[in-house]
Amino acid sequence: MISFIASVILLIVGYIFYGAIVEKNFAPDDRQTPAYAINDGVDYIPMPLWKVYLIQLLNIAGTGPIFGALAGAVFGPVVYLWIVFGCIFAGAVHDYMCGMLSVRNNGASVSEITGKYLGYWPLQIMRVFSVILLVMCAVVFTIGPAGLLNKITPEQYDIHFWYWVILVYYFIATFVPIDKVIGKIYPLFGFCLIAMAIGVSGSLLIYTPEKMPEIWNNMGNLHPKGLPIWPFMFITVACGAISGFHSTQSPMMARCIKSEKQGRIVFYGAMISEGLIALVWAAGGVSCYENTTHLLEAFKPENGAVAGIVYNICETTMGKVGFLLAMLGVIACPVTSGDTAYRSARLTIADWFKIDQSNLKKRLYVTLPLLIAGYIIGQCDYNVVWRYFSWSNQTLATIVLWACSVYLLKEKKNWLITVIPATIMTAVVTAYFMAAPECMGLIWAKLPENSYMHNNYYGFAVFCGIVMALTADSLFHYHKHKLQTQEEIDKEDKEAK
Repeated sequence: MISFIASVILLIVGYIFYGAIVEKNFAPDDRQTPAYAINDGVDYIPMPLWKVYLIQLLNIAGTGPIFGALAGAVFGPVVYLWIVFGCIFAGAVHDYMCGMLSVRNNGASVSEITGKYLGYWPLQIMRVFSVILLVMCAVVFTIGPAGLLNKITPEQYDIHFWYWVILVYYFIATFVPIDKVIGKIYPLFGFCLIAMAIGVSGSLLIYTPEKMPEIWNNMGNLHPKGLPIWPFMFITVACGAISGFHSTQSPMMARCIKSEKQGRIVFYGAMISEGLIALVWAAGGVSCYENTTHLLEAFKPENGAVAGIVYNICETTMGKVGFLLAMLGVIACPVTSGDTAYRSARLTIADWFKIDQSNLKKRLYVTLPLLIAGYIIGQCDYNVVWRYFSWSNQTLATIVLWACSVYLLKEKKNWLITVIPATIMTAVVTAYFMAAPECMGLIWAKLPENSYMHNNYYGFAVFCGIVMALTADSLFHYHKHKLQTQEEIDKEDKEAK
């Protein structure tokens, strides 16, 4: 219990102090924001601060801080540490920087921002990568809530029924102006989400505090199958600590924010809030099951999978009314990220091909193919889709952090706040790619059991991660040296004249 409370306090303190440092480093000012400068009545619309914050929170808080945190809880209470420090020093910094850079660049999507600071080829890669990730996100955020709705409604309303209901809603929310659906219903869902988090955490603290294990008594890796914490837990937790998906969502609110000085609350604050939600569900995962072996068993499809775990935690911790409220929050969370995932994919494609989104027919031409692609991917195994989503999600965040680092370098600001998490995440995503069974692990598994690579692939994966991180860091410092040299040459030329 003490570990959980301390983690909550650390997140709040991190927002107050480190959030202020990050904000001061960026230096927001009173310039006109895109919401006023462009205001097209569809995507660029000024909104009140409280509404923008709640929409941002619901945009980013999909299944990641719930399902990812529960999957991370299989490693034991040590997951608290990554959620807390990942949020404060990586996730919230990432969200603030990409959100504010979008504000400074007329609400540009993350791919356009990346291209501006990293160059032509990163721009093209990010355009494709962003759209694929967003569609995969939308798929994950369709299957999950459909499964939960199936569990709390009569039998005739099966998972396929709810899948189609959610898909129809996604079409409407993606297609119409942002203030017509998202701007009206998100605040209500936001209050449900906050009430859910308070309800579950309150019930855990009041009724089952003795079941909440402490970090210092369970500091090691408690994964039943011995899956290494590095890099697997860092990828598994996904949106609960840092998420590239957030960089695709932040530009939407960058187009609605009234002042740059609201950025810390909207972008940094929403990520810290998501971290608090992730902590609640991680605590539920380690507290409501006898041990991590039982929690891992609950992930099996025949035992209800993640939807069944959420259902069980809500039922265990809360009464009937609280249970329904909690379930509504858990369902609203992914649904309100799925619609903005499709919407963000539409905007990314529109920015890419310069398609006017104030035109009704052109919006329709972009929206329908995205929904069809999402439906096709949705027929695949959910667990497989989630694993690929998690890796691509963290990889996107890593690329964005490097782009933000280049911006800070050019602006002569403190670039360490993004370079350090970018370097760490480069090592994480590379090591995961080299070791995960759905990536290079497919090759290592096919090698003879007595072969060197079959027996030592994990060490090789970690080594590759370190090499890639050092390489990326060296390239950044090489770029820094070139920039400084060019500035010196320009200064000498100016003095000579």
